[in-house]
Amino acid sequence: MKSKQNPEVRFPGFAGDWVQRKLRDVVERVTRKNKNTESSLPLTISAQHGLIDQITFFNKQVASRDLSNYFLLENGEFAYNKSYSNDYPWGAVKRLDKYEQGVLSTLYIVFKPTKVNSNFLVSYYDTNRWHKEVSDRAAEGARNHGLLNISASDFFDTELKVPVEKNEQEQIGEFFKQLDKKVALHQRELTTLKQTKQGFLQKMFPKEGESVPEVRFSGFTGDWEQRKLNTVFKDFIVPMRDKPKEFSGTIPWTRIEDIEGRYINGTTSGQYVSKETIKSMNLKIIPKGSLIVSASATFGVVAIVNNDLITNQTFIGLVPNNNFNVDYLFAFFKSTNIQKKMKRESAGSTIFYISRKQFEEMTGEFPILEEQEKIGNFFKELDVIIALHEHELDALKEMKKAFLQKMFV
Repeated sequence: MKSKQNPEVRFPGFAGDWVQRKLRDVVERVTRKNKNTESSLPLTISAQHGLIDQITFFNKQVASRDLSNYFLLENGEFAYNKSYSNDYPWGAVKRLDKYEQGVLSTLYIVFKPTKVNSNFLVSYYDTNRWHKEVSDRAAEGARNHGLLNISASDFFDTELKVPVEKNEQEQIGEFFKQLDKKVALHQRELTTLKQTKQGFLQKMFPKEGESVPEVRFSGFTGDWEQRKLNTVFKDFIVPMRDKPKEFSGTIPWTRIEDIEGRYINGTTSGQYVSKETIKSMNLKIIPKGSLIVSASATFGVVAIVNNDLITNQTFIGLVPNNNFNVDYLFAFFKSTNIQKKMKRESAGSTIFYISRKQFEEMTGEFPILEEQEKIGNFFKELDVIIALHEHELDALKEMKKAFLQKMFV
């Protein structure tokens, strides 16, 4: 079958066929060593950050102390890491953008573009178009110590299709460069929002041993009241260990994967339990308006229950008394102080586990209902903004993925 000559989507004004080139014809291999220790910055490849220094990424240097025999990489040069993973089944190729220089293990293959637009090449290696070229040349079944068995000569023998016109290469490269900037901006904004939320979760709830928080809405001055959770919740529902034997009904059977942001609405597995099964197995329904909090396994997971449901023993269901706001209680369990307290309660277990009795006896500080409502609504609105940013970021990533598929051959 004849391979495609041109991409599915092109910028207007370009009509000429793309041409096939060997990589060695459009780039030049770089083998310079760091002999005089021009750089003391060892690099690694990250999915999100590209070529990044090891200390930033790993919190430590994994390279040897003597870096003189490492490759010296200059800004704008590329590196192919033959290490493979789930994210990178055929390794990864990234350009050095963050630093003027850096050093890499000689296991990497380093090169610089000579007859192809650099930004075009960055985007090309964000696609999967080059994977088959590498897989055809890597020795079958010869993955050794996490590395693909492909020589530098074979890597430079791989072929790629490029536009004949330099202007088309430049436009494609610039398009994805601007798209990457937009993705990075949204990622930074999302990170800042999440950090801001964590700051408020620390400052808008009293620290241990104190009766008022550091940050408070105006108009509220009284001390918060310390309470045991058995005075805050009227029921503590511990799910049965047994999984329903039959799924045919209307009550959702839910798992941790069914949590969407701050809520658990139903089941994505399509599994529902009948009232007859619930009765015969003595299963526990967690009612709408409750909270579920992880009592074992994954630590610190909390969700508001939007519909009556059945869940597994990962969670305990907490049914609030009428004079407690569920949005406040959600934030309460997310607060820094309570997360630490829950961790302490589970100490001594080989895995995270808190019993019903420990939940009932746990203490926390609670303001009057009006202040609870203010705090609960504040965090609810903040979560809406965060979810919106996450949605926008996901949409941008999907858009980039679609364009990468359609704008390269």
